[in-house]
Amino acid sequence: MEILKEYSPNIIKDELLSGLTTAFALMPECIAFAIVAHLDPLTGIYTAAMICLITALLGGRPAMISGAAGSVAVVSVALVVTHGVEYLYLAVILMGLIQILVGLLKLAKFIRLVPQSVVYGFLNGLAIIIFISQFNQFKLANGAWMSGIPLIIMVLLVIISMIIMYFLPKFTKKVPSALISIIVVTIISLIFSLQTKTIGNIASVSAGLPPFHIPMVPITLESLIIVFPYALLMAAVGLIETLLTLNVVDEMTDSRGRPNRESIAQGIANSFCGFFQGMGGCAMIGQTMVNIESGGRKRLSGITAGIILILLILYGSLLIDSIPVAALVGIMFIVAINTFKWSSLKMLKHVPKMDQIVMVIVTVITVVFNNLAIAVLIGVIISALNVAWQASKRIWVVPSFDEENNVQYYEIRGPLFFASTTNFKESFDFDLDVDAVVINFLQSRITDQSAIVSVGEVVERYSKKGIKVYLSHLSSDCSDLLNENDEFVQVDVLKDPFYRIPSDELD
Repeated sequence: MEILKEYSPNIIKDELLSGLTTAFALMPECIAFAIVAHLDPLTGIYTAAMICLITALLGGRPAMISGAAGSVAVVSVALVVTHGVEYLYLAVILMGLIQILVGLLKLAKFIRLVPQSVVYGFLNGLAIIIFISQFNQFKLANGAWMSGIPLIIMVLLVIISMIIMYFLPKFTKKVPSALISIIVVTIISLIFSLQTKTIGNIASVSAGLPPFHIPMVPITLESLIIVFPYALLMAAVGLIETLLTLNVVDEMTDSRGRPNRESIAQGIANSFCGFFQGMGGCAMIGQTMVNIESGGRKRLSGITAGIILILLILYGSLLIDSIPVAALVGIMFIVAINTFKWSSLKMLKHVPKMDQIVMVIVTVITVVFNNLAIAVLIGVIISALNVAWQASKRIWVVPSFDEENNVQYYEIRGPLFFASTTNFKESFDFDLDVDAVVINFLQSRITDQSAIVSVGEVVERYSKKGIKVYLSHLSSDCSDLLNENDEFVQVDVLKDPFYRIPSDELD
């Protein structure tokens, strides 16, 4: 099997320890996301266990960690509130099927269209969200903020955890600093009997695994109409966050993942969760960073994290319940600091202004609306519109006249598409007294329907004056495109790229 290849004892040790650390880091986040979705806290934990294990086994990006994610939870809240949790299970199943279809159709490659400025904005916004979200752990069960001695203890433990996370890797990377942080802070808490908030105060993990469960929803067209929009949005949000995380891990590990395979794995995991009362999820960049920084590079770390979560649910509640939340808060603070692309701040004054704007917009939307998918989509749309606008100004027409044959030539330079058609049409002189017009596309391409229509309009205006129009140097795909759309344009295409217009052809 692939997961058993190229594993030395040191690699196995690193993978097991990083998986153990990641399992601990997953728990508080997944509990919190389940609460956000109006679900039992335990739902978040066993969802994380199932998704983490399945994607680690089947996914296209080793070392990436998936679980019950906040972005998916936010989308599903309205469905749970208005129609109940059974409808959510059906939506999660459909979400998985959509993601499988995306992978089979090889549509995940379109993540390459996300510009670097959007990726930086995504990471910076996510880092801020991770950092800010940790402050919720400084609240008591009644929602009030900590104060006095409990607050001092919490802050001191967080500082200890952060110090270990920051300085230990400078001395040794043989053991994950995050795991050492958890162990040291837990030991300090137990030795001094500190009254501090623990994982057990948030939710106990003691329970059995959920049984196979078919959603108790009438399988009718009405039910599908209710569920499908949520499933589609959850699938889109999950894939966007997953594939962006995949790209980030690719850069960090200097390797390349397989996005289509990852899409299929995410779909299988989510559909599986739907049949086991799970809430659905996707890649979690914060926990992925914990895994990477702890030494995880292969599938074994994710498999270990998933198995440990299952074992903790079944047998390890006493151990986990005693872990101070402060240890995990300190870890996540350092993860947030490392996730933020500080180099992007230095780059701001050196990159194009539109990239600056996109980076800031994506960061702000991510933080304000806590929705990574929407932020990325808006960033991509703005970037695409900017590229289209800039490209529309890069088309020009070079005229020349053949007095011997009374032929007007126009050489098109630059792409002809929807945004450049206006400049294209305004470049022709329709008052010429010539026998023929030849439009040369050697340095241009006809790319879309708008371009076809604009060529047709130019041809029609010349034809009304009795002037014959020829297109030259068309590539085969452009020529085929015109032939398939002959209802928009009737024009002769000169086949020979090295040609001379015979005088009898012009008569």
